[in-house]
Amino acid sequence: MKFIAYERAKQGTGASRRLRITGRTPAIVYGGETSPLQIELDHNDLWHALKKEAFHASILDMELNGKTSKVLLRNVQMHPFRQLVLHLDFQRVEAATKLKMKVPLHFSGQETSPAFKIDNCLVTHVITDLEITCSPADLPEFIAVDLSQLKKGVSLHASDLTMPKGVKVVKHGTNDPVVVSVVAQAVEEAPAADAAAAPAADAKAGAKKAPAKK
Repeated sequence: MKFIAYERAKQGTGASRRLRITGRTPAIVYGGETSPLQIELDHNDLWHALKKEAFHASILDMELNGKTSKVLLRNVQMHPFRQLVLHLDFQRVEAATKLKMKVPLHFSGQETSPAFKIDNCLVTHVITDLEITCSPADLPEFIAVDLSQLKKGVSLHASDLTMPKGVKVVKHGTNDPVVVSVVAQAVEEAPAADAAAAPAADAKAGAKKAPAKK
């Protein structure tokens, strides 16, 4: 995915505020052996780009002064209540860079799984993204999660997922996070004795209400 950036000459809070008034958004590009670069982006184009998953989870082509370089979106600062992007952080990406970032999970096959289709279990997507590490060339836009084999009472963990080539899950200690939980739903049934007693109780109540014969 490609976007166009422009060099930003003026810096500071006041300069950034005036920049936003003109429809531009301040940003910074850091990383690599070169110093951080101050840039600005067209806010309208940026707003539409941020709605796309690929803009957040893939390597981007940044065009600046006719030259294209590889970057990753690392941070987005939004206005607390207005539809306004205040600032962005991008990281330069080089071939030898080892990336560590979160990518979204795409779920499929839940409706055909035994847990859902046969046992009517409650299937919950506990997490919707996963932190991975890989080289820039192996970075996936998403991780596919096949739920077609889910079974009753068996949850799906991060270690159960099939990772693309060159991609590893970032582990924090011995933690193996639950990705999808599968829980059988409790079915409430009226006791048989109560069901049988109900008609008898109704009949008895009706008999008490019957008028006495003269």
